[in-house]
Amino acid sequence: MMPLTLAASGEENTIKKIGGKEETKKFLESLGFVTGGSVTVVSEVDGNMIVNVKDSRVAIGKDMANKIMV
Repeated sequence: MMPLTLAASGEENTIKKIGGKEETKKFLESLGFVTGGSVTVVSEVDGNMIVNVKDSRVAIGKDMANKIMV
């Protein structure tokens, strides 16, 4: 298990765990980041990422990406 920030671009990963405070978890869930779901990194610049999750492209910051374990 590793944080999303370490995932390679173009590789599909399965979300294993979402960390952080309850409000952070709810926010990420509302964007489609749920345990067991798949996420693919599209691009990464300085830890900030654009990812495909549930047929949507989402931009997330480094702090949020570190809370998503794949």
